[in-house]
Amino acid sequence: MQEALELYDMDFFELAKLADAKRKELHGKKSYFNINRHINPTNICADVCKFCAYSANRKNPNPYTMSHEEILKIVADVDARGAKEVHIVSAHNPDTGLDWYLSIFRKIKEQFPHIHVKALTAAEVDFLSRHYGKSYDEILDLMVKNGVDSMPGGGAEIFDEKIRDFICKGKVTSDQWFEIHRKWHERGKKSNVTMLFGHIESREHRIDHMLRIRELQEQTGGFNCFIPLVYQTQNNYLKVERAVTANEILRTMAVSRLVLDNVPNLKAYWVTSTINLALVAQEFGANDLDGTIEKESINSAAGAKSANGMALDEFVGLIKDSGFTPVERDSLYNELKVW
Repeated sequence: MQEALELYDMDFFELAKLADAKRKELHGKKSYFNINRHINPTNICADVCKFCAYSANRKNPNPYTMSHEEILKIVADVDARGAKEVHIVSAHNPDTGLDWYLSIFRKIKEQFPHIHVKALTAAEVDFLSRHYGKSYDEILDLMVKNGVDSMPGGGAEIFDEKIRDFICKGKVTSDQWFEIHRKWHERGKKSNVTMLFGHIESREHRIDHMLRIRELQEQTGGFNCFIPLVYQTQNNYLKVERAVTANEILRTMAVSRLVLDNVPNLKAYWVTSTINLALVAQEFGANDLDGTIEKESINSAAGAKSANGMALDEFVGLIKDSGFTPVERDSLYNELKVW
């Protein structure tokens, strides 16, 4: 812990050099992205997380639930434009029914078998398990049966339970989060893992978070990518007045690359960091910029400039102009096209 924590206190540019050397060792000058679409089917939620601006509540009094027809129309549209993945994450809606979740995955796979379905965070799995009286194993088996290919890394937030108790009380615990991902990996499936930072957590909490990930990765090898998510300050109940600095974001990226050298990919998720800072993060260990996204509702509700995604040619051009090689990948990091 202490050795990892001391990385934060290194000279800014020396830290960058170390992280960049590790990045080059793993990936050279390649920066990965995919052509994807984020779909957020409902914002009606049984939980009230203080950092969330997306779920329908007093700060966002616009509840909605999409129909399966609406979702399939979106998938058909993005499929026609070359999308390889749909990333489906929702609020914890107690009214839709378990089959509402499962049948949309099944319908997507039936109509678009070549589309990779990344869906249901561990927090959603835990909610469905509790709400419908099924074990984690039963929910995960139903996900596999109905066409879910991989799991996103959401719901991790910060693993320290005192912090979780304050920012997302009642949500999946850190132990439960790891149990769900361990079981998913044991099924031969891959997942990602996130860390929400820049709110009330300390650097110590971030290092603890990373070390817990490192431990499970040593056992299962199931994490594809680590994704540090920058907390968005607007329209939520956490009331953090000052956004985390760019310097601290880049330091956290670099420390992540060095501490989590057993997780192959580090994503600078431009949705939460801004595209400009994500491009700089390539010099601080990041080798993945997520993708074109098309549309995004969760972080944009809290102030991120991501509501309408980014055009493919602009995305590729920005990576090239920053001195890196754009590589289109699939959801499991198989290379599809070097630009």
